[in-house]
Amino acid sequence: MSVLQLNRVSASYGPAGALFGIDIEVDAGEMVGVLGRNGAGKTSTFKAIMGMEVRRRGQILFDGADITRMVPEQIARAGIAIVPAERRIFAGLSVLDNLRIAARMRKQKLDVDEIVDLLPIMGRLIDREGFQLSGGEQQAVAIARALAARPRVLLLDEPTEGLAPVVVQELQESIAALPQRTGAAVLVAEQNLNFVLQTTSRVYVLETGNVVHASDSAAFARAPELQHKFLSVSSSH
Repeated sequence: MSVLQLNRVSASYGPAGALFGIDIEVDAGEMVGVLGRNGAGKTSTFKAIMGMEVRRRGQILFDGADITRMVPEQIARAGIAIVPAERRIFAGLSVLDNLRIAARMRKQKLDVDEIVDLLPIMGRLIDREGFQLSGGEQQAVAIARALAARPRVLLLDEPTEGLAPVVVQELQESIAALPQRTGAAVLVAEQNLNFVLQTTSRVYVLETGNVVHASDSAAFARAPELQHKFLSVSSSH
């Protein structure tokens, strides 16, 4: 059974529709990509899962339980964590305190050594202050903070946006290993096609709030015509 399943999910902001009957599923220990141009509905999908600022229809199942009517705090406590594109770390707190808060919210014991093992970049950041961090370092802390809560499902919204290629490569290696090492289901929304094709097993492509394509990542990597059609880009493979 899929740990997270969206069945005919629609969502709207006020009078404007954002998602229109999408179906997405991800298994424990699997990383799945959500691709699409700007405005395609990637972030709206994550907000719908988390119950944030949207009216939802359809059904969202987590471990077989219907969470469609839950509020964000309930969903987070149940075991779904999101790393938003804005990162939203607490700049006025130390990196360690950022992690402690996340662990406390889910009543988890913080294991710094485990976090550093999962994200080696954290080894040089753990004693820093939030306001001292670069964009890439903030992204690493945001991911580490989500992992500190030991989620069953991890949502990564544009994790490579605005980051230098060397930082992307360092984070990519760590992120790609998360499903196998933690057992979590990881859903990553990205415009960085190469990143998605190199880290995920399956992809969904969104366009104007609809799923217009779903396939194995390997099959999508071998279909430049589909990449151009839906994303106006192609992978470097």
